[in-house]
Amino acid sequence: MGKARERRVGTGSNRRRDRVEPSTQEDRTTESADLNPNHDRKLLTIFVIFFVASSAIALIVYRVRYASHTNTSHLYVHESGLVKKDMNYLEILTENSKVLENTSHRNFANPVLAYITPWNSRGYENAKRFNSRFTHLSPVWYDLKSQGTKLILEGRHNADRGWISELRMKGNAKVLPRVVLEAFPNELLKKKKQRNKAIDLIVTECKEMEYDGIVLESWSRWAGYGVLHDPAMRNMAIQFVKQLGQELHAVNLEGNSKQCLQLVYVIGPPYSEKLQEHDFGPEDLRSLSDAVDGFSLMTYDFSSPQHPGPNAPLKWIRSTLELLLGTTSNGAQSLAHKIFVGMNFYGNDFVLSEGLGGGAITGRDYLALLEKHKPSLQWDENSAEHFFVYSDNQNIRHAVFYPTLMSISIRLQEARSWGAGLSIWEIGQGLDYFFDIM
Repeated sequence: MGKARERRVGTGSNRRRDRVEPSTQEDRTTESADLNPNHDRKLLTIFVIFFVASSAIALIVYRVRYASHTNTSHLYVHESGLVKKDMNYLEILTENSKVLENTSHRNFANPVLAYITPWNSRGYENAKRFNSRFTHLSPVWYDLKSQGTKLILEGRHNADRGWISELRMKGNAKVLPRVVLEAFPNELLKKKKQRNKAIDLIVTECKEMEYDGIVLESWSRWAGYGVLHDPAMRNMAIQFVKQLGQELHAVNLEGNSKQCLQLVYVIGPPYSEKLQEHDFGPEDLRSLSDAVDGFSLMTYDFSSPQHPGPNAPLKWIRSTLELLLGTTSNGAQSLAHKIFVGMNFYGNDFVLSEGLGGGAITGRDYLALLEKHKPSLQWDENSAEHFFVYSDNQNIRHAVFYPTLMSISIRLQEARSWGAGLSIWEIGQGLDYFFDIM
């Protein structure tokens, strides 16, 4: 799912007084009714005022009480002035670990898929700490490979049943391990027996391990093999994903006919303004929409050590969605709710002089750079990302791009505007307070 990525949560008394005082005023009005010929009109007015005031006060009380239990995180990061363009490195160092936990409230109401990698234990911990922020959790565990003429599903040794059990006690996020399809496509796609075997291996693993489905990654592999340039082979690839989705959907969870195993499919973004023949496009989206429950769109890794720059420019994310979903109310755009817009929780430290280089960094690396270099953070309007420049001990200049609350907030709003969800790579690489605005 991308090279760089692999390196990689006193009112009661006031209300009582409000109820008493209007009643007292009403009694006084009634006592003087005989002296006032317009008392009916006045009485009606008072009743209206009383009703409106009481309703307004009750609504305010409800909102205050409800917000105090469910939306404190949102109030904290915004009202504390942390979501802004003019960030200071010291604010990040001071505030990044302050986070509200143990809340069931989600500021982002659409689906959120979070990836967890075996080589980053912090992701496992964050999946438990911030469980309520996610609807889907995808531990990166499995590879389906060719072994001679056979197929094998590797990865069960990565699976942690105890961790899954803890997750399910803490929340309702579905567990869908990622499966990378490494099998030779010419063998897999052309032979019915091989296709059936691959699907059987995946479905059986879901049943035995009690998963809620899988996240499948195969499109980028097929593109690398040149499979998607051949119309016949491309059609076979689409049919394989359809068949897998249908087989997963045929399995009911715990005897519940309304809940079945799910399939989320990983798709890459186009890197040009015009879709290439190997790109996943609107027709593919519509074709797979019934068989696939969600599409994990990898809108990150825009830049590289060879071409330093932002991680995921906002305009690029938007243009990718426009290419995939269209700009009008057509069939593709109606599927926006099935898109998980990719969001990186990692960053990049690129070398700008003495030859290009550098690579991905995690939150820990980022904080260490802030503490050492005390840089001035800059906001790039074009990409809607923060970055800073520093010189290392050899006087070599670097540019560091890493998510901030502001860049994340803007991308959350972009996803909301489409009615889409999010997919985060990956939750062990970010800063704790990132989860406060999720």
